[in-house]
Amino acid sequence: MLKLLLAALCFLLTNGDASDEKKEKTISLYNGYDLTNWVVTDFGTQGSVKVENGTLILNMGEGATGITWNGDFEFPKMNYEVSLDAMRVDGNDFFCGMTFPVNNDYLTLIVGGWSGTVVGLSSLDGFDASENETGLSMSFQKKRWYDIRLRVAADSVKVWIDNKKVIDCYTADRDLSIRSEVLLSRPFGLASWYTKAALKDIRLKLLD
Repeated sequence: MLKLLLAALCFLLTNGDASDEKKEKTISLYNGYDLTNWVVTDFGTQGSVKVENGTLILNMGEGATGITWNGDFEFPKMNYEVSLDAMRVDGNDFFCGMTFPVNNDYLTLIVGGWSGTVVGLSSLDGFDASENETGLSMSFQKKRWYDIRLRVAADSVKVWIDNKKVIDCYTADRDLSIRSEVLLSRPFGLASWYTKAALKDIRLKLLD
């Protein structure tokens, strides 16, 4: 009987450690209070950036407004997942432009670009989101939150919006690049274009 109790205790302790380890792999990138670990991206065209009631507001500028990661750890280049909630408050262009690393290259996920409807990756083999196979058209309502999740693996980039997979792109052996307008968003940045956007619950999950 004592052996069974000891075995059960060992099992619980071992699985508890594994559970804690899994929890440690998910990191909150935004504290809900201020821009700790971020800098306002100096695009030169940006509107103001502020925090209101726990929500990060990118005010409309004469081009891009955004923030760039400046945290105390290096942003991963592979095998990770980023999730966030994003809202178009005002304007008619992209309210989530997520520039992210793929190994030693970069891509930008565009949500609501090109007059407000295009979702896709820029750029693949020199073609923008509106021109390559990842581009699709979606309708986005103003002042409505959308759950966006992006996963970067060794040979693919996948994207879900409101838990629906919208992009599943094979990226190995392809030319990956970003537009000059968002070069300052590296290594990881979020931006809007001629649009007031709101962001919250920005999280990073490290994958095995």
